Amino acid sequence: MEKTVKILFLILAVMTANIAVQAQDKPAYAVFEGDGKRADYGLMLKALAGADVIFIGETHNCPVAHWIEYELTRDLWEKDPDGLVLGAEMFETDNQLLVNEYVTGMISSDKFESEAKLWDNYYTDYYPLLSFAREKGLEFVATNVPRRYASYVKDHGLEALEKLPAEARSLMAPLPIDFEASEEDEAMFGFMKLISGSDGEKSYFAEAQALKDATMAWSIAQNPGRRFIHYNGNFHSDFHGGIIPYFHKYCPGKTVMTVCCVRQDDISALGEENLGRADFIVCVPVDMTMSY
Repeated sequence: MEKTVKILFLILAVMTANIAVQAQDKPAYAVFEGDGKRADYGLMLKALAGADVIFIGETHNCPVAHWIEYELTRDLWEKDPDGLVLGAEMFETDNQLLVNEYVTGMISSDKFESEAKLWDNYYTDYYPLLSFAREKGLEFVATNVPRRYASYVKDHGLEALEKLPAEARSLMAPLPIDFEASEEDEAMFGFMKLISGSDGEKSYFAEAQALKDATMAWSIAQNPGRRFIHYNGNFHSDFHGGIIPYFHKYCPGKTVMTVCCVRQDDISALGEENLGRADFIVCVPVDMTMSY
């Protein structure tokens, strides 16, 4: 009897210790399906592996988001090493030659970084993806429109692009680009006017975003028959909007899946505001360290 009591006491002590350890866990992220159902990395990976195009939306200054991007890329490559193409918002179409020369080993990192237009967080966040493509012999597509044309549209509207020479227009989606301002776009107009201190001069900010989305979609659509992973800010693929309607127009019939990375105070459940944002939502604690 005494021995049985000791055993029961030991089991109870172990269970109590496990509960205490679990209570002290601080997970770096949690994965949910779009409807809020709890998922995990393995389930997400398996689902994404069945899609033709995978959009990974990121919070640009979130280190967990960039780590998830890299891990998904590596694991999807292991499932399909010969049919994978990578591409990113962070590289512009007029830098495609430089990207090609780097990933094929023709030029060094130093040469590439001295001549390409790179984001400030390139080395910490996008260099690993580009280097992975170089190491594995993968094509990497610079999908975004050159920023000077997005800026031009912001000031003059999409119609002004028709005045550009053919060489310039070759760096963007075919014209004309479909666009109809939504209520969200109108709200964004007001916000951009407020923060820019505009004196009333019209801004075509949403049209500039449409040019980016359409060009990214067009760039992706030029690679049919191979699985494509695209890295972009959440804004460009949230709620299957942004790039994705343009992609379906240019390349109908392809299956698309999306991932987005969000921050929440509590990551034990998906917040109502994040329901439906993507097929899979990676939640990160709001106090997670930012990379910049």
